[in-house]
Amino acid sequence: MHDREVKMVKALARSETKTDEGEVIGQLISQGDYKAALAKCARSYSAPLGRLCMALTGSQAEAEELVQETLIAAYDAFPSFRFEGSVRSWLYGIARRICGRHNEMKHRRAAKLRLVHDTGKGLDTTELAIERERAVRARTALSALKPSEREAVVLRYDAGLSFREVAEACGVDEAAARKRVSRALVRLRESLADV
Repeated sequence: MHDREVKMVKALARSETKTDEGEVIGQLISQGDYKAALAKCARSYSAPLGRLCMALTGSQAEAEELVQETLIAAYDAFPSFRFEGSVRSWLYGIARRICGRHNEMKHRRAAKLRLVHDTGKGLDTTELAIERERAVRARTALSALKPSEREAVVLRYDAGLSFREVAEACGVDEAAARKRVSRALVRLRESLADV
């Protein structure tokens, strides 16, 4: 009984240090405590997933909805989680696919409707105008990339994933992930050099 108590104290100490949220979430998933795992995913990864979704969609409102969809999809997929990679890269992979489907549907709708969007241009300060122009140039440069390259560079630099995690999220090997990021950076430099 004493050994069991020592093990429990050590386990609690490990979970309280929070050295790796993914391990704690993985333990919760393996124990079948999906609600606790989802709550931990939401606390630990909502903000970074939101930044990824924002980078992939360009809309804060859409990004917030897509993070919710990602977490719901993760909850539904917890029973089939195979522990082959990190929880973080698995979540980013789900978010990437959801954002891709969302963007595809959005582009189809826009092509069908051909709506002209009124930007409501008013009097802006010079600094705001410069920031908007930079953001437009960056989004334009990103949108000119192949989808696979755009996803890889956003996952690497905006989400802060390692190349191994980018590879896991994109479903390719690490060398292919490195090549995608490298090609994307070259194309981004070329397109932004003229500006």
